Amino acid sequence: MPVHTQDGQKQMAAARAVELLSPGMKLGLGTGSTAAYFVDLVAERARGGLEVTCVPTSEATRKRAERQGLVVTTLDEVPHLDLTVDGADEIDQELRLIKGGGGALLREKIVARASSRMVVIADRSKLVSELGSCPLPIEVVPFGLAATRIAIQDEATRLGLSGRIELRKDAAGEVFHTDGGHFILDAAFGAIPDPVALSSRLGDIPGVVEHGLFIGLARGAIIAGGDDLAILGSLD
Repeated sequence: MPVHTQDGQKQMAAARAVELLSPGMKLGLGTGSTAAYFVDLVAERARGGLEVTCVPTSEATRKRAERQGLVVTTLDEVPHLDLTVDGADEIDQELRLIKGGGGALLREKIVARASSRMVVIADRSKLVSELGSCPLPIEVVPFGLAATRIAIQDEATRLGLSGRIELRKDAAGEVFHTDGGHFILDAAFGAIPDPVALSSRLGDIPGVVEHGLFIGLARGAIIAGGDDLAILGSLD
């Protein structure tokens, strides 16, 4: 695949991440288009004899991994992982992320937290100077949805943020449900000058299950652009 295309860049970043694998590794598999390339390359290595045990971050990733013949388990069986490789909707120079465009943010964050290290793979379009170009996914329980939405808006306003907060719908126009049966509110706040503060405020709202700000979880990132790879942080 030509590396000057976005898909080519995603595949190039995934190929570099596969070099981090070692025999017997317990591996978290991310969700999304870039992570899907990584899953396929891991499966290729496994068919060549590499033994890895995988914990997927979504039902879609689990199905893809199983179709490829990978050994798949859960965090109940393997509660600590050596490495998680996942994509991102946005990443800044401090390795802070927005994730959840694919709706798997809760499981992605649980798996990342259970890992010794998390490495992000992305094409250059995902690298931003300030988070917030894309809407921030916020996973919420269905009960009390209107009250939770108001609470989110109030906390955002206190931080000087504003923008539409929309209930996510699927391709058929029905309310989107996460793998855990929750809803997602997509908050178009624009630039987020203090993602740490917003993360803390959102975490204090009872109806919020999780949000797509990943702070202090990624150790390193592989960013592909053109013919080049850039490494942020550490891959070790």
